[in-house]
Amino acid sequence: MQRQSSKLFTKVLIVGGGLMGAGIAQVIAESGVQVVLVDQSEAQLERAKQQIEKMYNRRHPEIDVQSVIKNITFTTNMEAGKKCLLAIEAVPEKMEIKKEVFRSLSELLPDNAIIASNTSSLSIAAMSSVTKKPENVVGMHFFSPVPIMKLLEIIKGINTSNETVEKVREFGELIGKEVIIAKDFPGFTVNRALVPMLNEAAFLVMEGNDPAEIDKGMMLGANHPIGPLKLIDSLGVDVLLFTAESLYEGFNDSKYRPCPLLKRMVEAGHLGKKTGKGFYNY
Repeated sequence: MQRQSSKLFTKVLIVGGGLMGAGIAQVIAESGVQVVLVDQSEAQLERAKQQIEKMYNRRHPEIDVQSVIKNITFTTNMEAGKKCLLAIEAVPEKMEIKKEVFRSLSELLPDNAIIASNTSSLSIAAMSSVTKKPENVVGMHFFSPVPIMKLLEIIKGINTSNETVEKVREFGELIGKEVIIAKDFPGFTVNRALVPMLNEAAFLVMEGNDPAEIDKGMMLGANHPIGPLKLIDSLGVDVLLFTAESLYEGFNDSKYRPCPLLKRMVEAGHLGKKTGKGFYNY
């Protein structure tokens, strides 16, 4: 649904045209802000465009999706976003990949530009360390699917200025998100609480419990809208394993130890809905 245009940033650069990058591009474009969506692959950019069109055809068939698409420039050329005062990185959850993107953005963008990461668990301080203006680096953690989930988690790194936090908070609200502020520790707020619960559900399966029974118990006994095993399959077993490993390594605390079953499932290619098999078959 198209919202009133944000005046805080007139053009936003998004690096990474995957599921998250495309979703972020969509919600920002809906606010009337111009978006430059950059990916190394032309094929991935086409998939991003199709993802946005599919989302509208399914949820808002009465709206002309081209009214949103026209606000997005799909390109493999990062230079197209060189005048943007906000850039959001949405590349894979590997620190070295993210640092390389941050180095490039720091060289490309104006000195007063804000560079944000959509990371769900990695250190904002570490990313800021490779930039010229670490005080302008912040976390903007959107939740999947971005056009549906209302939350935006803003992460203040040790170098992040209060002014940067306030600007991205205001922008998040302008694009229709509910905002919370989190400290820069592994998992931030939501994943810090959620991932151990999902990991424990995997331990229950490893011990011989039925996934459907576990999900039913949590839905009816804890009033969760979806069971933890179905949620893992939706998020991706590999994504959960990576985040659990980040918590375990970041805190060096055994309570975050990833369930061995998760690793075996990833090794077998049982990643959830995206591969057709996880804790359930699809």
